[in-house]
Amino acid sequence: MDIPWSPVQLRRLQELEAGGELAARFGSEGERDAGFQQLEKTLVKARREELAALQQEARPPALCRLERRLAEALAEAGFTRVLTPTLMSRGMLAKMGIRAGHPLHDKIFWVDERRGLRPMLAPHLYSLLVDLLRVWEKPVRIFEVGSCFRRETQGAQHAAEFTMLNVCEMGLPAESCRYRLEELAAQLMRAAGIEGYTLESETSVVYGQTIDIVARGVELGSAAIGPHELDRPWKLTEPWVGIGLGLERLVMVAEGSDSLARWGRSLTHLDGRPLRI
Repeated sequence: MDIPWSPVQLRRLQELEAGGELAARFGSEGERDAGFQQLEKTLVKARREELAALQQEARPPALCRLERRLAEALAEAGFTRVLTPTLMSRGMLAKMGIRAGHPLHDKIFWVDERRGLRPMLAPHLYSLLVDLLRVWEKPVRIFEVGSCFRRETQGAQHAAEFTMLNVCEMGLPAESCRYRLEELAAQLMRAAGIEGYTLESETSVVYGQTIDIVARGVELGSAAIGPHELDRPWKLTEPWVGIGLGLERLVMVAEGSDSLARWGRSLTHLDGRPLRI
């Protein structure tokens, strides 16, 4: 016979972060059940030891450590960190082309008739750039890290709440934009501890053509170069480069994991370690 784990057993072993054991096969149900009891006991002990080590180390979660490294790297490169509201107006989203009928419109958590939880950081950064370009010397370099929200089905690579980093450098010589984008991507991936990434052309529902940053087959984020047609509502004409990265995905890839949910804001995991043990 070739008997796999039962669905209930498989879910429990996945919850306890079993590895190659998930593919085990058995000659009888009795052999399988005995094997499950022993493996569950071993995995629970290992996860408890990891949580005990976390308590002793008293260090921030990987997501917080990554945010700090990225912020420090960008500050050293001359970027100013900004903070914008979590609530975003319909008008701001409309300037990005996100109106009724747009694929992203129905994924927004609307708070009332005028506002929703921001699904992205870009509209507010556009608004800041309009003012900063009047008062700062070019190029203007800003970035923001913050939670974004979309009505997504929770899965291995999607979450309803996730953390975005948006970086923008505006007022560059047009001929240097592609080189600058590649340079910024390299700096950010180095800070995130990720090697072997690629830049791939892709189509975005917001920006049209983008340049995705991909590692281990996972899209970590997207980059774009302006001027862009989305600049028009803001009356911006300066050449620019911008990169948006999902921090939970960066942590997932850097940790060699395949589950996004383990690394974000959670009630079931602490710094990637399961609590239901």
